[in-house]
Amino acid sequence: MKLIFTFCAILMSALVVAQSELETRLFELPDVIFNKIDTPEGYEAAYELKIKQPLDHKNPDLGHFYQRVFLSHRSYDAPTAIITNGYGRPTNTITEVAKLTGANQINVEHRYFLESSPDSLDYDYLNFEQVTADLHHINTLFRELYDGKWISTGISKGGTTTIFYRYFYPDDVDVSIPYVAPVNHSDEDSRIYEFLDKVGTKECRKDIYEYQVKMLEDAELMKSYLKWFAKGQGLEFSYLNLDEAYEYAILEYPFSVWQWGTDCNTIPEPSAPVDTLIQHFVDVVGLGFYSDATMESFGSHYYQSAEEMGYYGFEVEEFKGLLKYVGTQGNPSAIFTPEKLPVQFDGTLTNKVFKWTQETDLPFIYINGANDTWSATAVPEVKKSESLWFFMKDKSHGDARIKNMTDMNKDKVVTKLKEWLGTELNTSYLE
Repeated sequence: MKLIFTFCAILMSALVVAQSELETRLFELPDVIFNKIDTPEGYEAAYELKIKQPLDHKNPDLGHFYQRVFLSHRSYDAPTAIITNGYGRPTNTITEVAKLTGANQINVEHRYFLESSPDSLDYDYLNFEQVTADLHHINTLFRELYDGKWISTGISKGGTTTIFYRYFYPDDVDVSIPYVAPVNHSDEDSRIYEFLDKVGTKECRKDIYEYQVKMLEDAELMKSYLKWFAKGQGLEFSYLNLDEAYEYAILEYPFSVWQWGTDCNTIPEPSAPVDTLIQHFVDVVGLGFYSDATMESFGSHYYQSAEEMGYYGFEVEEFKGLLKYVGTQGNPSAIFTPEKLPVQFDGTLTNKVFKWTQETDLPFIYINGANDTWSATAVPEVKKSESLWFFMKDKSHGDARIKNMTDMNKDKVVTKLKEWLGTELNTSYLE
């Protein structure tokens, strides 16, 4: 018993020394404020950081803001994964890339979201050039601590940020792993429509359409129920009124079905009871996505989509006579800019980056779900590249992950990462 106690005391002492050294080194970094938080399993320490960033990296005199970052420290000798979130990051979570590679993790909240927002939201400084300069500044700071191999990775819009980060700063990291990451060509990328016209089975697509028609034909009845649901949930509608929100949600429905992997067998028949039809609507799309709270929290995302990232719209030709509030002239946009701010789309950068992905030979692992709507605008495979592409069969936006790959594809990922990082991996994570 005494021996065990002595061992534990030595171990705790070593951890305290390690943390003290890390905190000393963090204190010495310019532009960094840190606060200790709960340590994830397998790590020595973790901190919530506030990193001073220029509002405009080209003109630092214009002012600054503090960007929230979570640091999870494993070892100075371990590789380092920088997580390029596309939105807010309110809590510290360890990604599968960090688990697989045994990496230190630097989890970065995107500028203009949650606590990483300047006092005045001047959207002129919300663009990929500034966003990736934020990441480059963080990389430059933390190379003082971690001079080994670096990995960048992100999911969805965060995955798109991973790609653009490598475009602007190709030497910052050794490997890039974007998950389910679109690179759109325009503010209304027509490849989305083409995807929705052929994904899944003909029977499933027919069921989706018939459900939409039923919900539009009986819209007044459905809304008479849903307005009480919205009231109970505390949902407010002023950006869009409830009538508009409902029609947008019905148009969004097929996009959501495939993005989130809704089982086609769960789609109710048009003759199903009203409660069944409404519950399915709530489960798959719901009104909350178009409520004021969501519009506000995703405002920066919509601005980026409208200004340079691109997005999608809704084809409405087949619903003529059924849509009363959205309209049937052209395709209504899925972009809702903050306070309906008019924004002129410029696709120069996103198309330049897309072309670059087809020409570069930097190490990438692109991971997509074949059934995910966003796979329509994913980076297509380049046959001669050393990078890896995966369009995972039957997987959607939320489950296209390395741990869900076939054993053969897991082996491909492990082999490449070992080659590129020069280190052993924690393959038990994949079992």
